[in-house]
Amino acid sequence: MDLLQDMDPVWTTTVLLVPCVVVLTAGFFYLYSVIIGLLTKTSVRNKVVVITDALSGLGKECAAVFHRGGARLILCGKSWEKLEELTDDLANASDPTLTFPSKLVLLDFGDMDSMPEVISEILECYGCLDIIIFNSSMKVKAPAQTLSLEMDKLLMDNNYFGPATLAKGLLPSMISRRTGHLLLVNSIQGKLAVPFRSAYAASKHAVQAFFDCLRAEVEEYSISVSTINHTFISLSAPSENTETSICSLSYTKKLGVSPDEAATEIVKTLSNKRKEVVISPSLPKMAVYARSFFPNVFFAVMAAGVKHAEASENM
Repeated sequence: MDLLQDMDPVWTTTVLLVPCVVVLTAGFFYLYSVIIGLLTKTSVRNKVVVITDALSGLGKECAAVFHRGGARLILCGKSWEKLEELTDDLANASDPTLTFPSKLVLLDFGDMDSMPEVISEILECYGCLDIIIFNSSMKVKAPAQTLSLEMDKLLMDNNYFGPATLAKGLLPSMISRRTGHLLLVNSIQGKLAVPFRSAYAASKHAVQAFFDCLRAEVEEYSISVSTINHTFISLSAPSENTETSICSLSYTKKLGVSPDEAATEIVKTLSNKRKEVVISPSLPKMAVYARSFFPNVFFAVMAAGVKHAEASENM
């Protein structure tokens, strides 16, 4: 008691407040995790959920979250063996009395001839659909003049024609039941174009426009359409003790989105049915607004960035 009386009042207040702040912060994060868990269960419990690329980092995270939430999953991907491994991992990490075994469908948007069969297989799994997560993507970075027409077509198949064809093939099932939710996980380059990504940005603009149009067309059937635009999804944690990995980690933290962050946003979007979400730091968001309201400034900054990159390469 005498010790507290001899201490400076400010120091005493700080000593007493710090534990309270720590406890309150921990309580906040615990409450947040509980709320997200409840949202997951209420938004996907017993619902049929299709994930178009369940083998990606985000796809696996969504599969785990939805599986724990009691969804009836239809997992799609290019490798049957890896899909089976993912199914085993989900089954081993859950209570079989509270979850459903996943259905598997081979899906490769690069093979457009297979789409009618894929659509039939997906519809045969449960006979109906509630949620479709379009998270497949193909990326290419190169000067426009170096990309072949075959590469341009492959990008458009994977990023636009594939998702659009799948959506059109599965929509009649949702329309007949007058319910459903289509969620597109898209790059922020569906809203602005960055140098050396001409074909990629074009495919992302195309699929963004398709789902924006589709949103208005299917609203009368009580079908929701949401788009989530991100900077990029970090694939994995970089290795330690290397200069390159430290720089990569710093870049990812500044601009990237982790799979669990993106999956959390998907769960919230399915629950509140927001039409459009942008998850990115302030700088990319500012670039989107600059492109809309100050296009000449945006174009000048992009051109300056290209010149700076060329000058750095020549040094």
